[in-house]
Amino acid sequence: MKRNIDKKLLAWKDSADRKVLLVRGARQVGKTYSIRTFGKQFKYFLEVNFEEHKDISGFFEGSLDIEKIIQKLSAFFSVPIVDGQTLLFLDEIQACPNALRALRFFYEKRTNLHVVGAGSLLEFALSEIPSYGVGRIESLCMYPLSFDEFLLALNKEQILKIKRSNLFGKLDPIFHNELLDLVKFFLIIGGMPEVVDTYLKKPDIGLCFKKINDLITSFQDDFRKYKTKMSSMQIKEVFNSVALQAGCKFKYSNIDSHAAHIPLKEALEILVQAGLAYKVHHSSAQGIPLGGQIKVNKFKVILFDSGIHLQMLGLDLQEILVSQNIDLINKGSLAEVFVGNELIKYLSQTQKKDIYYWHRESRASNAEVDYVIQKGMDIIPVEVKSGVSGKMQSLRLFLAERKVKKGVRLSLDKFSIHAGVWNYPLYAISNLVDADTFS
Repeated sequence: MKRNIDKKLLAWKDSADRKVLLVRGARQVGKTYSIRTFGKQFKYFLEVNFEEHKDISGFFEGSLDIEKIIQKLSAFFSVPIVDGQTLLFLDEIQACPNALRALRFFYEKRTNLHVVGAGSLLEFALSEIPSYGVGRIESLCMYPLSFDEFLLALNKEQILKIKRSNLFGKLDPIFHNELLDLVKFFLIIGGMPEVVDTYLKKPDIGLCFKKINDLITSFQDDFRKYKTKMSSMQIKEVFNSVALQAGCKFKYSNIDSHAAHIPLKEALEILVQAGLAYKVHHSSAQGIPLGGQIKVNKFKVILFDSGIHLQMLGLDLQEILVSQNIDLINKGSLAEVFVGNELIKYLSQTQKKDIYYWHRESRASNAEVDYVIQKGMDIIPVEVKSGVSGKMQSLRLFLAERKVKKGVRLSLDKFSIHAGVWNYPLYAISNLVDADTFS
């Protein structure tokens, strides 16, 4: 299936000032598949999987002489390693810390060789290697499929083009309704490539739900790999609690009122490092940058995929699929989780982007805006509504207090502008992120 990263990889291949590339992301988001597909652009492709070929780690012991390492890899796999003609792919590179250390030397000694590393637990390994490749390595971040990528996977390229080009005009109600049906379906099955591929091969939503449950089990089985000193059961408890606390300020006491907060905090950081959860930081949003005004102990947490989020809540997914509103039992957190994930996917692929929300607690007025994003030098508050209606007191209050002229409402309603509030349909978050102006 086509992924946004494909164009980034091609641009990297032809870049004159190319560095060694590191593709980062959680397990099962499609890193290996995309790089193997990219490898077809080269005359030669050599893939090393350090979890599968554990003995290969021995090639990286000692002085990290790049020429000797290249000779050994070429001989072992019987693949020529030629500058400009070979893509050397070092997969699950976190399993060989010395290979991570060697990346900088590939850049220094064999500048014209295309080298890509990838892994799903990279953040743990990199934290143990200070300054492993500053100025010599560039990164691409990969996530589950975005809604736009989902449309491409379903061969809905034409409706994607219509969405991108006609949103600000009069989008035909037929296309609007079709996109609403598609986005509701996407909310339920999520964007994990294996789940989407399951549906493409056989459009049976029950099989998709089973595949999601299999993925959840595999993620939980992986917890023991994250930190040997941390109980995998404790990580699992925090993982489950992230789904239950979505849409609210995250509280460790809601996990276990009797447990010490320090190990729970460490377990949450492990999930964030593994790419399975994202923190949504509170920002006072007084100015730019938003990250300079956060309260470190005040944040929400969302899981990295709406399909996984829903399965872990155990909701009636068939009811959601036929409903005209997405909130149902969940008070809108499904839509909020979806929006947070979409924002992360579209904001940047070269680095992990933090996302923010705004909350004012007072006896006189308690107000909250679901997300606050930066567009150039402008601060844009974003309110998420899971239906076609819903009051916007918090958004209006934010606009007045911060003297911000424009806000965004994301809902199931069609595109419109009223009194400084731009309504975007939930299926059009990429349109929002890509918009050059709100004039």
